[in-house]
Amino acid sequence: MSRFWSPVVQTLTPYIPGEQPQMQRLVKLNTNESPYGPSPKALAAIESQNTADLRLYPDPEGTALKQAIAKLHKLDPKQVFLGNGSDEVLAHIFAGLLKHSKPILFPDITYSFYPVYCKLFGIDYQTIPLSEKFEITTSDYQTPNGGVIFPNPNAPTGRSIPRSEIEDLLKRNKDSVVVIDEAYVDYGTQSCIPLLQGNNYPENLLVVHTLSKSRALAGLRVGFAVGHPDLIEGLERVKNSFNSYPLGRLAQAGAIAAIEDQAHLEATSAKVIQTRIKLIEQLDALGFDTLPSTANFIFTRHPQHAGAKLYQALRDRGIIVRHFKSPRIEEFLRITIGTDEQSGDLVTALKEILN
Repeated sequence: MSRFWSPVVQTLTPYIPGEQPQMQRLVKLNTNESPYGPSPKALAAIESQNTADLRLYPDPEGTALKQAIAKLHKLDPKQVFLGNGSDEVLAHIFAGLLKHSKPILFPDITYSFYPVYCKLFGIDYQTIPLSEKFEITTSDYQTPNGGVIFPNPNAPTGRSIPRSEIEDLLKRNKDSVVVIDEAYVDYGTQSCIPLLQGNNYPENLLVVHTLSKSRALAGLRVGFAVGHPDLIEGLERVKNSFNSYPLGRLAQAGAIAAIEDQAHLEATSAKVIQTRIKLIEQLDALGFDTLPSTANFIFTRHPQHAGAKLYQALRDRGIIVRHFKSPRIEEFLRITIGTDEQSGDLVTALKEILN
């Protein structure tokens, strides 16, 4: 601690990202990265960039990337906002759209960056408990609020809700922004982006995406949000008061190619889904209780073995998964869906541990 810290720094409990260990022969199943790599077209686009142009600032508006996203999702480019990963996009959303006199609402078990942002920006919030089955119940989000935000599918549970329930939520919260964080949507969840198509779409809906998961560009740092142009204008005002050049030339080039290669996205997502189905079946046979998942991870527990001990036993065998010490979920492990080979290594290790 330094005497030069601002008062807000002393009150912060920063978000703790998933570990990036430097271990040999590591089976890394802790940060929900894609096991298959980005689109070859994205790699080629990055490699084709003229490195001499790196002396020049990139397009601050990301015009071509916005156009690519808009074309894919049948939107107007004015409905698209870009950021340096979805976490930066979310930060601008909290600062620009969610700081009001009333508390914002999000689940008690969800992406743990949300309360961090609230403390950083001085935003009051209220957590809404998940059901006994760890489901988001949208009818619980009816109290007066300054905004609603949650992932769909939720993290770390992996459970999702249908788009129709979010439509009902929007109708019940017409005076506040509803932010749907769709980081894992490509693995079997209905996206809310179609609700923003056409001419008569909700003015209070904002949908956030990242290229870090299904498009396997976590190292490039690209995220975006889509919504009503008035919401986007607010985010642009915040961005341009913070960092007017968030995405570099290489990031924009790679992201455009990745967005345009829908075939690669669909093929790799399908592989993850198939591996997820098989892994859940294998864990069921070992006595695990696994929540239904439409993400590239699962949330599972064994009724006879403590989550912390299972986490450490796997780590001792070079397999890294995620364990949370929070109430209600401390017995669970969040396991990223890797390749079939990685899943096989995980199941083999668990058989040894359980025996």
